Amino acid sequence: MKINGNEIRPGDVIEHDGGLWAAVRTAHVKPGKGGAFNQVELKNLVDGTKLNERFRAAETVERIKLEQNDYQFLYAEGEMLVFMDQASYEQLELQRDFVGDRAAFLQEGMKVTVESHDERPIGIRLPDYVTLEIREADPVVKGQTAASSYKPAIMENGIRVMVPPFIGAGERILVDTSEITYVRRAD
Repeated sequence: MKINGNEIRPGDVIEHDGGLWAAVRTAHVKPGKGGAFNQVELKNLVDGTKLNERFRAAETVERIKLEQNDYQFLYAEGEMLVFMDQASYEQLELQRDFVGDRAAFLQEGMKVTVESHDERPIGIRLPDYVTLEIREADPVVKGQTAASSYKPAIMENGIRVMVPPFIGAGERILVDTSEITYVRRAD
């Protein structure tokens, strides 16, 4: 299936330069001069090499259709993450590096989608948003404008996210797992 270069998201598997590549990180860049592009960090699924590539909106790439199975995250054991197939109850162990930076968002019982190609797991999709509690947040500085000032906060999983000044330690917020950004307070 052909997709535009600006539609590549973390976890997508594409065919590029004759190989299968997984998008590890993406960043939409809109420079002051020239057209916008998607800066994508790719990881080769065969040999593990990494590559940084720029894709413009007009460029198309082939997104590989993968088998998708629902799994439930059970627990982490050292560098291994253990998942259970929702249909067959078989367990699957994946390296923490396989999931990448987003492994910090895994919570016990979380439902994820594991994508495989020829019976070999090659990608994982986490929920778009996760609810996390703030462990530490800088205090609000008086006189600071609330319009565009964000402050750093450390989540319960150790990830640092920029949050609005009215958010404090102990509050629960919704975090976007692909962009690692604050969305809103949790209900």
